[in-house]
Amino acid sequence: MVETALAVALDRDSAEPLAVQLADALREAAADGRLRSGDRLPSTRALAERLGVSRTVTAAAYEQLHAEGWIAGRHGSGTYVTTTPPGALRSRARRTAVAPAPADVVDLAPGAPWAEGLDRAAWRRAWRAAADVPPLFRPSRAGLPEYRAVVAEHLLRHRGLAVRGGLGEESVLATGGTTAALVELGASVLRPGDVVAVEEPGYQRAVWALRSAGVRVVQAPVDAEGLLVDGVPPGVRGVYCSPAHQYPMGGRMSAGRRVALVERARAEGWLVVEDDYDGELRYDVAPLPLLAALAPDVVVHLGTTSKILTPTLGAGWMVAPEPIAAEVMEHRDRTGTGPSAAGQRVVVELARNGDLGRHLRRLRRELSDRRALLSAAFAEAGVPVLGDDAGAHIVVPLPTAQAERDVLAAARDRGLLLDGLGRHHAGRPRVHGAAIGYSACSRDQLTAAVPELIHLLRAALG
Repeated sequence: MVETALAVALDRDSAEPLAVQLADALREAAADGRLRSGDRLPSTRALAERLGVSRTVTAAAYEQLHAEGWIAGRHGSGTYVTTTPPGALRSRARRTAVAPAPADVVDLAPGAPWAEGLDRAAWRRAWRAAADVPPLFRPSRAGLPEYRAVVAEHLLRHRGLAVRGGLGEESVLATGGTTAALVELGASVLRPGDVVAVEEPGYQRAVWALRSAGVRVVQAPVDAEGLLVDGVPPGVRGVYCSPAHQYPMGGRMSAGRRVALVERARAEGWLVVEDDYDGELRYDVAPLPLLAALAPDVVVHLGTTSKILTPTLGAGWMVAPEPIAAEVMEHRDRTGTGPSAAGQRVVVELARNGDLGRHLRRLRRELSDRRALLSAAFAEAGVPVLGDDAGAHIVVPLPTAQAERDVLAAARDRGLLLDGLGRHHAGRPRVHGAAIGYSACSRDQLTAAVPELIHLLRAALG
């Protein structure tokens, strides 16, 4: 079979590794049809010579694509493009999202709230009350004042952050969620070409939100205590991190690192973006203090209702230093953009009737029980678990990319949707494992899935 000829351009001046660029280019070609199932690719040696790079680059790119299922090797024949993975429209979308689970598949992927636990009567009551409020004459660019007041109260009660301005009007802005807030920061505060360090592995939607604004993203490593401050390269304009519950590894940033991060941010002029996506969900100790409470002058705090309530609302918040908030507001005024008020009104009504607080208490009890169920069963079976006693997912480390791929495929064959750590890397994956969520499914589904999970994980761990 004739090898497929494909033009690939690599930017040697980019901060992104050449292997990542090559994998991205081949993945996108397979997604948009320039490469088709059955097409034969050049050998790693031949492609390296054609592109003028080392064979290490091409081998790393092929290894990543093989782990993701885009290509497969045939003994004695070569490397071929496989069929496009199900649900993939474009390569970059596939790297940042888990496809929704079909109706007959138990959803054990992380990133979903316990929507099943929402009190339906309270939910309907909040929507009815929100609909009784007269429509707006003009958009509220900063967010509804009553919503910002609810956020300020929520942050004080559940996250220990006392915002200025009483009702939070000076420092709290409504957003459409953390990713939407990052897009706004990239378009208003940051400038094209600015460099921002993002945790690796980390939240890839943050990576693409920043890149969409022309921001250059570099990777900063993490370990069991979160972001390695010394691993942030010099010359960055900002740092994005999730200190209370690092995503996806589940660790928390130690007090010493928090202080070191703030000191370095002040010394080098960084803006620290703190993503507190599920900081309310701790089961061992009280929710950890926010970076924004430690250093309000250099920290932009982002929060969301999508993990504690539902993404249906599209409501989040930003707490920022006054100059940053002013730039975001100027951008909204210039572009005529801003968060939708509908979801904000529903949150206000949930809080007004006490339903938000009641739901948070039920949520913590339920997810704490579910985590304890998984942790105890895995510990008894000798399956290791990473991360703090918090959030809505656990991570089981696996030795290789092949083991990760095998576990995910075998789970899918058994009707279980899991996630892998591979897709949470902007560069070549350096850690492997299965990320198991326990909030999207029912308690009965989770209980029934535990024996299957243990069987699959023990087999992968040998």
